[in-house]
Amino acid sequence: MGSMNCDPPPIRAALFDMDGLLIDSEDLYTICTNTILQRYNRPTLPWSIKAQLQGRPGPQAGAIFHSWAQLPISKDQFFTEQSELQRELFPRTKPLPGVMELLRGFREKGVHMALATSSHAGNFKLKSSHLPELFEYFHRDHQVLGDDPRIPPGRGKPAPDIYLLALKVLNRTLTEQGHPPIRPEECLVFEDSVPGVEAGRRAGMQTVWCPHPELLVEYTGREKEVLAGLTGEHKEDEEAELQHTEVEVLEGKRRVGMPGEIDDGWGKLLKSLEGFPYHEFGIGQSTLN
Repeated sequence: MGSMNCDPPPIRAALFDMDGLLIDSEDLYTICTNTILQRYNRPTLPWSIKAQLQGRPGPQAGAIFHSWAQLPISKDQFFTEQSELQRELFPRTKPLPGVMELLRGFREKGVHMALATSSHAGNFKLKSSHLPELFEYFHRDHQVLGDDPRIPPGRGKPAPDIYLLALKVLNRTLTEQGHPPIRPEECLVFEDSVPGVEAGRRAGMQTVWCPHPELLVEYTGREKEVLAGLTGEHKEDEEAELQHTEVEVLEGKRRVGMPGEIDDGWGKLLKSLEGFPYHEFGIGQSTLN
């Protein structure tokens, strides 16, 4: 593992996951899944399995789920029943505590924002179209979805690609406006999932982990491992081989693609987004663009 060897720099950009972080959709996913499991006399989804599904793109999450669930129906039938329930429930999503205040605070302090969600376009619309007051904080060009064609197949979270792409689209706007580009180490990734935290750390970015209380129970004693991106969620049999990337962080001390180290100061656990500690990330009253 390559060491960061220095304190993290002040934050200029915040990159957000969506499900279970900005909105309460993770609980709705659980309701949908358990409804189907109960229809076919299967046990409800335990957090040990849900933890592996969170943050991952549909194909990878589906493979893990079906291997565990052993449902007596085809995957196509499951998908049909799941989609029907999601169409009913997803338009009910609402912001999680502290989210609106945090987005407003970042805007006031000049922190640039982008969205990086594993949700595909159809589900994203179901979950977001009734919440314009939240998603207006993310310019359309700065919303990166799980089925974005610029993300190669098999390179969803926990690979770093989606966060590197989110930074790339932000920087395109900034350079057009004459501002200096943001470096990966100047980004703060917000995640609720363990694979998502690993994606942020592998992108060479600072990361906030704000997990569901039940997920935190599942990882009791392993919190530092999660914050460093060292839980091994990035499995070579499920992801394409790590490609060499031209992006380097910290003047070449560490290549993007590697996780962090225990207690390196680049990952922080927050149990809520309420009362966010801006000063701990070098975010003052007027962050420079």
